[in-house]
Amino acid sequence: MSVSEKIGMPRSRRERPAKSALTRQGIIDAALTILRDEGLNKVTMRRIAAALDTGAASLYVYVRDTEDLHAQILDALLGSVAASLPVGGTWSARLAAALTRYMRTLFDYPDIARLTLFNWPTGPNYLAFVDLLLALLVEGGVPDRDAAWGVDLLLQFATATATEQGARKASSRAAEELSALATAITRADVATYPQIARLGGELLSGSGATRFVWGLDVLIAGILGTRRPPTVQE
Repeated sequence: MSVSEKIGMPRSRRERPAKSALTRQGIIDAALTILRDEGLNKVTMRRIAAALDTGAASLYVYVRDTEDLHAQILDALLGSVAASLPVGGTWSARLAAALTRYMRTLFDYPDIARLTLFNWPTGPNYLAFVDLLLALLVEGGVPDRDAAWGVDLLLQFATATATEQGARKASSRAAEELSALATAITRADVATYPQIARLGGELLSGSGATRFVWGLDVLIAGILGTRRPPTVQE
């Protein structure tokens, strides 16, 4: 032990281990760790800077602002979607698998899913995912013009489902609200709400996963069978 260590003297900066170089990927990795452990509201420039042992101002060299950071987080999360998809099967089965994987990825991070509803992702992983969906639709015989609009519908459905279901999972009141809804449906007055009274059991039937796949089938069938108008009235 050195003399300075024995008497508690401060160590020279030159004696301290060198910090790793700051990189954009390092910032995103730190943000993902905070997101998984603490939630999106804790993913701030100051919190990331503390995790990386640097100043918050230094992060802006690599990330424009918090919105840009969130977009980069989303794109990083989507990097695992295409890598986990099955290779074989019909084009429609692969399309459903891709969108299901996308939905489940966002489902785990409802705050990110909510942001995706209002922002336009432009990262390389997102663009690669959109390109994959377009290729599958074209493989299935969907005309190019219809595929271009159809992919937007499919992504909206998957994103909205992930946002809704993820938020319910995180809510402490979700079970109570679902129970209240089930009670209201089963007790619906036949004279006032004849269709709800008649179809109450069906309204509450099916798992979330089953309903999601059915919804995809409906959308895919509609995209296959519906042509875009020759001109669009703006």
